[in-house]
Amino acid sequence: MNHPSTPRHRRWVTALLVVSVALAAGCKETPAAPGASGPSSGTGTITSGPDAPTATAPGGPSATPGAPGPSATPSAPGTPATPATPATSTTPPTASGGWITIDAAAQAAATKAFFARKPKPVTGNPVTVPEFNVGCTTSHHNSDDPIVLPKLVGASHNHTFWGNRSTDATSTAESLRASKATTCNSPDDQSAYWVPTMYQNGKVVDPKEVTVYYGSRLKDPSRTQPFPFGLRMITGDAKNQVDTPDKQGNHFWCAGIGGEIGRSADRTFPVCAKTANIVRQITFPDCWDGKHLDSPDHKAHMANGDHTGACPKSHPVPVPSVSFVISYPLSANTDGITLASGTSFSMHADFFNAWRDEALAARVRNCLDQGVKCDSAGNF
Repeated sequence: MNHPSTPRHRRWVTALLVVSVALAAGCKETPAAPGASGPSSGTGTITSGPDAPTATAPGGPSATPGAPGPSATPSAPGTPATPATPATSTTPPTASGGWITIDAAAQAAATKAFFARKPKPVTGNPVTVPEFNVGCTTSHHNSDDPIVLPKLVGASHNHTFWGNRSTDATSTAESLRASKATTCNSPDDQSAYWVPTMYQNGKVVDPKEVTVYYGSRLKDPSRTQPFPFGLRMITGDAKNQVDTPDKQGNHFWCAGIGGEIGRSADRTFPVCAKTANIVRQITFPDCWDGKHLDSPDHKAHMANGDHTGACPKSHPVPVPSVSFVISYPLSANTDGITLASGTSFSMHADFFNAWRDEALAARVRNCLDQGVKCDSAGNF
């Protein structure tokens, strides 16, 4: 049945259309889908999928073999050298397409101030390896990833965290630095570290201990400078479920008296003597592009040294190479081990820098730049 068009009817239809348009305008913003991210406070926007793309995973052995435990309680550090290193940026970084760009002028000033520092004279007879470390224990677990899936609570596979106790999906560089609680033995390190959780027959297996080494694998470590505050990166590939063609993809090994005495039923894990533990070492690259705190795949702003042992032109800034040495309390029985991300070949690691600027600068200048080994307090 057709209704007659009257002035009153036309006014009612017009009013209805106006209301509909207003409602539509107010509903344009929709919740972010998993894999997308909203802006984070002061750190720019990261757009990423649930896992890193299949870029080449940086890594390799560190300068120090073995699986040492955390350092003994460090002695109090000496008076910091001057001039103090300023924060690397006084203005919030900007983001575009997943690239988080730092303030170039502030970074240049920080670099100049850093190399103007007079290194502390080397005393004693330290090992001539450019390195310092922090010893850590497990902090907590959750299914968050503030680098790959920022603000998406529970959207990731489960992770085991150490270092900053506050780390979750909403963490930013500022929130990490504001948190004073850490499970590492240096109170100046508010950084966050994490790897996929390990299970054995469905039960969580926490690391017995973790040592985080900061070193250099470059031929000349003397120009190494600190990471900028808020730099983040990942290494490894959560999507990788099979061994590499050269059969070097499985890097779990046995540390301790007796070492490896066999292989697990699926041949992917070593069987260790009862006096040894399963260990995994994961190493990050030590060359930075000098421009970005992060990149869309969380790897492209970082690189390894080239065949000459120097940083490539694309990533000319030498920074400390972070290396996790993770000791798990497993020995003779290594059957049924999986990671939250899948097989042993999916092992990967994340680092979110929140070191106190002065403390990190002192360690890099005194230890790495002079090519000597320091303890967790930055002492020779």
